This record gives sequence, C-alpha cells and structure tokens, in this order.
Amino acid sequence: MAASVTSNRRLSMAMERTGQWVFSQEIPPDVVVEVGEAKFSLHKFMLVAKSNYIRKLIMESKEPELTRINLSEIPGGPEIFEKAAKFCYSVNFEITVHNVAALRCAAEYLQMNDKYCDNNLAGRTEDFLSQVAFASLSGAIVVFKSCEDLLPLAKNLKIVQRCIDFISAKACNESNFPSRSPPNWWTEELSILDIDFFGNIINAMKQRGAKSFTLASALITYTERSLRDLVRDHSGNGTKISDQSNPKLRIQQRELLNSIVSLLPSEKAAFPIHFLCCLLRSAIFLKASSSCKSELENRISAILEHVTVDDLLVLSFTYDGERLFDLDSVRKIVSGFVEKEKTMAVFSVGDFRETCSSSMHRVSKTVDAYLGEVATYGELSISKFNGIANLVPKGARKADDDLYRAVDIYLKAHPNLDEIEREKVCSVMDPLKLSYEARVHASQNKRLPVQIVLHALYYDQLKLRSGVEESNNRTPDNAITTRKQLQADVSLIKENEALRTELLKMKMYISDMQVNKNNNNVQVPGTSSSTSATKVNGSSTKKTFFSSVSKKLGKLNPFKSGSKDTSNIEDAVDITKPRRRRFSIS
Repeated sequence: MAASVTSNRRLSMAMERTGQWVFSQEIPPDVVVEVGEAKFSLHKFMLVAKSNYIRKLIMESKEPELTRINLSEIPGGPEIFEKAAKFCYSVNFEITVHNVAALRCAAEYLQMNDKYCDNNLAGRTEDFLSQVAFASLSGAIVVFKSCEDLLPLAKNLKIVQRCIDFISAKACNESNFPSRSPPNWWTEELSILDIDFFGNIINAMKQRGAKSFTLASALITYTERSLRDLVRDHSGNGTKISDQSNPKLRIQQRELLNSIVSLLPSEKAAFPIHFLCCLLRSAIFLKASSSCKSELENRISAILEHVTVDDLLVLSFTYDGERLFDLDSVRKIVSGFVEKEKTMAVFSVGDFRETCSSSMHRVSKTVDAYLGEVATYGELSISKFNGIANLVPKGARKADDDLYRAVDIYLKAHPNLDEIEREKVCSVMDPLKLSYEARVHASQNKRLPVQIVLHALYYDQLKLRSGVEESNNRTPDNAITTRKQLQADVSLIKENEALRTELLKMKMYISDMQVNKNNNNVQVPGTSSSTSATKVNGSSTKKTFFSSVSKKLGKLNPFKSGSKDTSNIEDAVDITKPRRRRFSIS
C-alpha cells in the first residue's frame, strides 16, 4: 500500500514538472502520451525530432489527427519517459548510475539513436556507461542492480554482460589487492544483487580463477544479509523465524537457500564450520531439497574432526531450542566421516578395527559429548541414541567414560524404561573399557541393569586375582589387550584348580597305599624275615610298589616352575625346590 502511494506521488510530481516546462512553450500541446496511469501533454514535432518510434506511430496512424499515444511498455515507466521527453525538449536533467541503464533501454525502445539524429539519447547514455558507470566497482554494481527490472532488453543490449565482466574482474582484483578498508568491502556491495545476478558474478569469478576463500567470503556476506533471520539469529527468541503463517516467504527463502548452496566452491574447507551448520539447520527448517541437504552434510562430514559439540547442537535443535530436529543429518555426517576413515585405512594397509587415526579419536569424543547433551530430551528414542553411538568404531574410544556419562544421562531422563530397554541403551558401551572411577560409579548406579553392574564388579575381581594393579588416574588399556589378559588369567586359574584337584587325589591314594603297607607288614607266624629282603652290594633294599609311586609323583609335580600356590598341600615335602630322587622309601 505504501509503495502504491509513493508511486502515485511520483507520477503526479512528474506530470506537474512536465506540465510546467511544456506549457511554458508558446505553442499549445497537440498529443497526450499515456504511460501507465500517467498522462503527458506534449508536442508532436518535438517528439518526432528525436524519436523515430513516435514518428512511425504518427505516420502509420489511420486517424487524420493522432491525439493519443500509449507508451505503457516503455522500460522504466513514467519517470524514465519524463527524462526522455525532457531530452526531446532539450531540457537539462541528470543521468546517474541509477537511471542510465533504464535510459539506455528507453532510448532503444523509442529508437532515439544516432542513426536517426546526431548526438541522441542512446549515444549520451553509452558515453556515461563507459566513462562514468564503469569507472568504479560500486557504480557498475548499481547499474547491474538496475538491470534486474529491464530484462530482456538490457541483456540484448549487452549491458548485463558488460556489467558481469567488469564487476568480476574488479572483484578479483580487490580480493588480491584491496584498495579500501575493510578488505572485503566489495562483498557488501555485491549483496544488494538478486540471487541470479549474484550467481552470474560468482560464476564469472570462478572462470577468472578466483580463490575459494574469496568466493566463500562473498557467499557468506550475501547469505547473512539475505537470510538474516535464519543464519544470524541463534538466540531462539525470535518470532519471525518460527512463524509458519507466511508460506510464500518460506518458499522464497527455500529457493534462495538452494541457489546459494549450488554456488558453493568445491573446496570443502573454504567455509567456517559454524556457517555450514547454520546453513544445514536452515535447510532442515525450510525443508530444502535433498540435494541441498546432502551437499551441506558432505561438507560438514569432510571436516568433522574440527566440529565442536556446539556446532552439532546448532543443527540439532529447532530455533526456539525446545525441540529436536530429525537427527538423521547428524547420523549421515558421522557415518560419512567413518566411511572416509575406513577408506583411508584400507589404502594405508591398516586394520581400522584395531588402529584408528587421531582424527577418529577426536570425533569419538565429540560424538559422546554430543550424545550427553541430547540425551536429556524425552523425544529421543533408544534406536536413534544407539544408532549414533554405534557409528563410532569400538577401537576409536580409548575409554568409554564419556559414553557411560551419556548413557547415564539418558537413563536418568527416561526413568520409565524397563530392564530390557535399559540393557539396550547400555549395549553401546563396553564395561571393560571404563576407568576405575567409572567402574566404581557404575557398581553403585541403581539406574544400570544388573548385568552391567556384574560386568564391572567381575572385571575388578579378575584384576585383583591376577595381581594386576591399576592406577586410579590411568585409563584402561586397549580392549583387545585387556581381554587377552583376562583370558590368560582365567585359563591360569582353571589350570591351577585342576592341578590342585589331581594332587589331592594322589595324596588320598598314597594315604590308602600306606595303610595297606602297614597291614602287609604284620608278619605271619613261622615266616622268616629274610624272605622279605634281598641283599644287594652288602645292603638291604625293599623293592615295593611305593618306590614307583614316588617316582611318578615326582614326574607329575605341576609346580616345577616355582609356583607358590601350595595352600592346600599338607605334605612336609617342599615342592618349590627339586628334591633328590630316591628309588626307595626306606
């Protein structure tokens, strides 16, 4: 409404000014020129002297006296026709960078060129374009901006292409050798253009070999100016951004965002991470095309090792900060980074499951901290929580303390989970990779399922039984090494138990044999004692069954290596030292 009032006011002022200098002539006007709602009373002979188009209209008219001419299609409307009419009357007016393109198009429309009349309006505007408008970057940008309402005539007259060539060349030169402060002042000048014209400048700069960071600077400035509410407002207190009552505005913003993303240079690291996350959040909010979101996800994934928790939270929450977006974009970003790391591990002939890069370790800590932040929201399902946590390879976490913290926060925020659901949540972490403090906390945590608590307690018991001391300030070893050590400890305990059982059996057997020996030593009357002994080299030796038993016991001794585990053996024989072998028990 305000624009209509302003337009009508301009029309009335233009007609009033025209009337003043026309009626000052001695000859009364004989033709009325209609341009939209405006009507100009003029003289035919003055117009015909400069405009070949009006001359043809008068000559080809079937009316004997043409009194009305309709020029509503003239470029620039009534204001530009007023200046063209003044030129016909040789009345002075000012040509500026704001109206020179429209005057050039109007001169072409009215056929006011030098072929029809020397030093005509077309030649005057061409001189101004080459000598004034294209003398500075700011002037050329203003001319280029004015061409947005003059298509396709401005394009046919090569004004658009001349502006693109001049502006792109000047912008590239300013980026390399700034002439003003701040160095990126020219990006503010470009931000007044329509997205299509701005895209023409960016593509022309690419062809001229402009650096990716130069293009990124222009794109960031343009985006922050054209999508100010979406990109710059991070407080969550705005009402415009969450207002869905203006679907036309949302459609315009969606198309604008799609166009901006299509202009991004190929260099992945050219843009700040926070800017890319804000763009992705805007794409999710505006329901942009899948190609637009995929492009932004791939760019963030390529530099995920530098992404902070705050950056991930930017694209995870709605603008009011109360609800979670669909976390599918976060899952795709982490998954893309993991796949890239796997590919690099294959080319470096490494085992990705056992050895991860430092970048992967940093990403794992970021993801675990991120899960701890979003775990407090009730709408986060177990499948989405586990889906993001399981994307990080097991070997990328040196310790699962951060992941345990996220799990504990999730269980606390969802108190109505049953035992099976809590076990599903806890399945993402490994209790054997918790630090001593975390295991102590887990053993006393009533929110954890019983199975996880038993795992933590069992680990500590195995550590104590195997004699391995762990410092309170030291994180656990790698999971594979820990498991191997635990398997060795369990195997050693089983072997000791088996050997202890065999020794007890042999001890009982020897005791029984000694009882039988004592019974056999009771002599029967009439029997000589000499019959139970044999003389060998002047000495008597009893060759009984006990000598062979003693020999076998010596071979079966399981503690030849010096094991100290003799707590269940009551014999007086010191089995920690090799004894002197004797083949008789006499």
